[in-house]
Amino acid sequence: MKLRAGLLLGVAFATGLAIGPVSDQLQSRFGISVMPQALAQDSSRAETYRLLNLFADVFERVRAEYVEPVNDRELIENAINGMLTGLDPHSSYMNAKSFRDMQVQTRGEFGGLGIEVTQEGGYIKVISPIDDTPASRAGVKAGDLITALDGHTVQGLSLNDAVEKMRGAPNTRIVLTVRREGNDKPLEIALVREVIKLRVVRSRLEGGDVAYIRVSSFSEQAETAMRKAFNELKAKSGDKLRGVILDLRNNPGGLLPEAISISNDYLNQGEIVSTRGRHAEDTQRWNAKAGDITGGLPMVVLINGGSASASEIVAGALQDHRRAILLGTRSFGKGSVQTVSPLPGNGGMRLTTARYYTPSGRSIQGLGITPDVEVAATREERARFGPEREADLTRALKNIGGAAQNIAPPRNDLPPIVKDIAKLPPENQPAFDPTKPETDYQLQQALTVLRAMPVPTKRASR
Repeated sequence: MKLRAGLLLGVAFATGLAIGPVSDQLQSRFGISVMPQALAQDSSRAETYRLLNLFADVFERVRAEYVEPVNDRELIENAINGMLTGLDPHSSYMNAKSFRDMQVQTRGEFGGLGIEVTQEGGYIKVISPIDDTPASRAGVKAGDLITALDGHTVQGLSLNDAVEKMRGAPNTRIVLTVRREGNDKPLEIALVREVIKLRVVRSRLEGGDVAYIRVSSFSEQAETAMRKAFNELKAKSGDKLRGVILDLRNNPGGLLPEAISISNDYLNQGEIVSTRGRHAEDTQRWNAKAGDITGGLPMVVLINGGSASASEIVAGALQDHRRAILLGTRSFGKGSVQTVSPLPGNGGMRLTTARYYTPSGRSIQGLGITPDVEVAATREERARFGPEREADLTRALKNIGGAAQNIAPPRNDLPPIVKDIAKLPPENQPAFDPTKPETDYQLQQALTVLRAMPVPTKRASR
């Protein structure tokens, strides 16, 4: 496919296109006016117009000579998507249906399987299954590479096309072919689509005095649900909470405002995050307002390789301010911000417009956040199939503009027991069962660390 496109471009360059006829094509089909006087006055603009002429010529040749009739809209949308996906892994074009689906998903309800995905090497990579959905119940795991849908390869499909095929009417069946680390043969996983109503926050009391709160994504109302969960656990404990565990493992991110609001709930002051775009005047900073909802209770945040984007904003802010101890494994490393804009025709564009930086000024782009206490979920050494983190993705943004080291400042406030925390579970550790917290090795170590942290004598919550 790449060779064919290259040959078309080469032919177009070699033909020495006349500006007049093709400028008429651009004007009539795309509303682009190519003015000879502008070409003479501005060489940069002239080059742009020459390339637009090139595009028009390729477009005409495909329409006239491709082996089968092609749809003009499909050609243009494919070209737009190629322009955007060629920039970085997170910019893309959404047609009208995909744009509507994205808006619905952001609101926390959509139809499908319940997986967050990205694209790499022609395959669809699972960032994270969403809790209590067909995907999570069927055993789909973060890092799985989906190679086929109902027996048809995903190679050649755009990410949007693949997502659209995975979505569908409730009670319809689909079979995913998956390559998984540690498995020599592909797995076939059959799922039945459902209306996915995201429950982005789950919570419970651990030991009667620790608030365990899991946030699975940063969709709308995530902060409201998280705050409600904390207040309910506080009341259930008889106002005797001694700490909070915030679980952001396999949380692929979501809305920046929700990440800022959740960070603000646990901070009294200081910067939460800053973003820097192409121009200096685009720099923005968000600061915390006084009023930690916990009154300064000890806090541990769980992260892993599936914690990305908005999750890393929260984890980075709480780590830099020494508000929480981070435990787990290094996060995904997505340090960029995407702006979603509607386009004529009811489609939309997701465009990377800024990098974000933690309060200490570090960029985690491609690096991720290193936990204060490194603890693996399993002893298994798994073979790698494809990319695991942001830095592995094709055309990932470079890490620039941050603090010199781009690592968290060294900590001297960790409880002594941290030195005794084993990075790997014992050999007799039972297999993880989400219904049995005692099988969650990372969570159990988080509880150990939390109970070793001093509790403030005075607590004042919002």
